[in-house]
Amino acid sequence: MTFSIVGRCAETGQLGIAISSSSIAVGARCPWLRPGVGAVSTQNITLPALGPQVLDQLENGLSPAEALDKALTSNGFSQFRQVTAIDHLGRAAHFSGSETLGTHNALVGEQCVGAGNMLADQAVIEVLVQTFENSGGQLADRLIAAMQAAVAAGGEAGPVHSAAMVVMGDLTWPIIDLRVDWADEDPIGKLAQLWADYSPQMQDYITRALDPTKAPSYGVPGDE
Repeated sequence: MTFSIVGRCAETGQLGIAISSSSIAVGARCPWLRPGVGAVSTQNITLPALGPQVLDQLENGLSPAEALDKALTSNGFSQFRQVTAIDHLGRAAHFSGSETLGTHNALVGEQCVGAGNMLADQAVIEVLVQTFENSGGQLADRLIAAMQAAVAAGGEAGPVHSAAMVVMGDLTWPIIDLRVDWADEDPIGKLAQLWADYSPQMQDYITRALDPTKAPSYGVPGDE
């Protein structure tokens, strides 16, 4: 049904999540990030409230494992949840309840944590994490590479229809927030293409927001 990689760049401090699902619009419900605090993916039978609640606990100084435990305990029904978290220091934790769907797995790696349910094989998450650890480039490049490797390793047991990637830097808003809310086939491939198209323009959009006087022109009506 869903698999995701939550990661941190040790050089820049950026936090990011890439995720895919058989369900529609996975990016609207599952990835949660807060600059200087951490990143959380809430999946399986998703409770979106868990994302902000875990981030609140991380901001209060709890470790990722403690933050997951407190948020899950306060909401009940933890047996249906699968949640991963990483903090701004790169410490990570995961939880998979007893009712996590199908073949599932979760694994902490170096500056990352991956998890999935309804998988073709448990090894999919091992490949996901190992690829993130061994890939180079920007954090977004590493997240995409990990997702593509997981698909090549079997991915989900059934068809995948949506995918998303969110990356936070020092700013209060995501520097990357790309979504494929529905695709009949290969949403991760479409997400990778979105990133390839957006990557050369990313810094321009940051510049436009912070200092409009330095904003590059794209030659569209009203943009001079």
